[in-house]
Amino acid sequence: MNIWEALAVCVAGIGAGTINTIVGSGTLITFPVLLAVGLPPVTANVSNTLGLVPGSISGAIGYRRELRGQRDRVLRLSAAALVGAVTGAALLISLPSAAFNTIVPVLIALALVLVVAQPRLARAIRRRRERNGGAAHPHGGPALLGGMTLASMYGGYFGAAQGVIYLALMGLLINDDLQRINAVKNILGAIVNGAAAVFFLFVADFDWIAVLLIAVGSAIGGQLGARLGRRLPPTALRAVIVAVGTAAIIQLVLN
Repeated sequence: MNIWEALAVCVAGIGAGTINTIVGSGTLITFPVLLAVGLPPVTANVSNTLGLVPGSISGAIGYRRELRGQRDRVLRLSAAALVGAVTGAALLISLPSAAFNTIVPVLIALALVLVVAQPRLARAIRRRRERNGGAAHPHGGPALLGGMTLASMYGGYFGAAQGVIYLALMGLLINDDLQRINAVKNILGAIVNGAAAVFFLFVADFDWIAVLLIAVGSAIGGQLGARLGRRLPPTALRAVIVAVGTAAIIQLVLN
């Protein structure tokens, strides 16, 4: 890797860290760059996964104000994310990618529909609970735990637009502000990337220069993303989510 290639990887890391903190899908920035500088696909994937961990941690620190009062929620969802991440990482090593390549755009498209429809769906769910005399589960209940486990399996396998799926699931099943939900998403992203990276340490080869460059860039991007993301009102944040998710679908289908 020459100096210009190294610079490109670092800049891609900044972009990925920024967009991951605001929405997700940073992998769609870094992964193609790693392939372009000559890394094999699996090495690029696992190096990218490890390199993005500091960015997720940085973004979570940037959103620490929105994390207040969410300790129990974070702990519950983190357990689901951990199980899913390790399972997804194991699938990456043992299964061909064809099935995932087919289903990923469909998952992202469904997540985008949920993000757009979330305010109306959430109101309908609340009205139904009120008619039936039930109360909303503060942490989303078993449905959210199951959904987040499956989403984290995908995150451990590849992870592009994983944040979009997280935001769609939590936005639908948790009655809370979208910025607070986004803060939880950053914690879960760090857990999934970190758990998958630890698994990969024992079974896959890393390009440690690429890991370092992405780690530095994504840590910077995490702080930038927190500054930008928390200033967006819910409607604008949803618009960004839809725009990024749509770009992710287009890129995945074309590739």
